[in-house]
Amino acid sequence: MLTVDEVSAALSEIGLDRQNRATIGRLIAHGGLKYAEEGPDGRMRAKVRIPLDEMTWDPSVVVMPHGGDLELEVTNDDQNTHAALFPSNGDRQWLWLPINSRGTATLNLDGPGYYWFSSPIGNDEGRGLEGVIVVLGDAPHEARLDRPAQPRP
Repeated sequence: MLTVDEVSAALSEIGLDRQNRATIGRLIAHGGLKYAEEGPDGRMRAKVRIPLDEMTWDPSVVVMPHGGDLELEVTNDDQNTHAALFPSNGDRQWLWLPINSRGTATLNLDGPGYYWFSSPIGNDEGRGLEGVIVVLGDAPHEARLDRPAQPRP
C-alpha cells in the first residue's frame, strides 16, 4: 500500500487532482491507490477489499497502465453484506459479497478514462462505497473528435 505522500504524488501524476478543481482524487482516495499488475498473459490483476467498519474500498483508486482486461479480486472483510457493481465493455459486472466473502470480476476496459465502481446496496453511511478505475493512455487517432486541442496535464 502506498503512503499518503505517495498517493498524493500518484494522484497528481495521473491528473486526478486537477479535474475542474472538484477532484475525483480528493473525493474517493480515502482507501488509497494501487496500480494493476500486468501478467505474462497480458491480463492485468488487482485486489480490492472492504475493510471492517470503514465504509470504503481499499484501495478506492485502481490504475491500469493501458486498456485491456482486468481481473479484480474483491474481498468483503466487513460485518455487513455488500455488493460490487463494476464497469465493463458490453455489460456491467455484479458481485454479491456476503459477510467475509471473496469474489472475482473480469472486466474489459479498452479505452482510456475514469470508470466508476460502487457498492449500490443499502445506504452505506449516506453515500455508498465509491471507487474508480483509471485507464491511462490516449484515445486512438480515429476516435478523437474534430475540435481544438485541449489542455493536457
